[in-house]
Amino acid sequence: MILRPAIAATLALLLGAGGAVAQAPVVEAPFEPKLMRLAEVLGSLHYLRNLCGERGNQWRDEMEKLLAAENPDPARRARFVANFNRGYRSFDGIYANCTSSATEAISRYMKEGEALSRDIASRFGN
Repeated sequence: MILRPAIAATLALLLGAGGAVAQAPVVEAPFEPKLMRLAEVLGSLHYLRNLCGERGNQWRDEMEKLLAAENPDPARRARFVANFNRGYRSFDGIYANCTSSATEAISRYMKEGEALSRDIASRFGN
């Protein structure tokens, strides 16, 4: 088969030295940062609410629901989990007991999580 010079040049650029086809950069959805922040908020609430007397996994379960709804590929799932864990660890190193400051943080994160959920659903939901 004979390739025209322009096609051959394009193929050469795409294949490069390793022989793999170059891939276009992944474009992040406009709601992605908000979802990642929501995952972080859920992690924070999971730690703080358990610290302040709420037993159980309500916030971890909410994270599982988010993952089920999004059905992310493995790399994206790893980002969700990393953000949840970041939120959890950010307070794990600060609070060993429930304090008024921890209670205030719960209140702020509840409001932020609600606002993020509402914004994501209203702007990007079906």
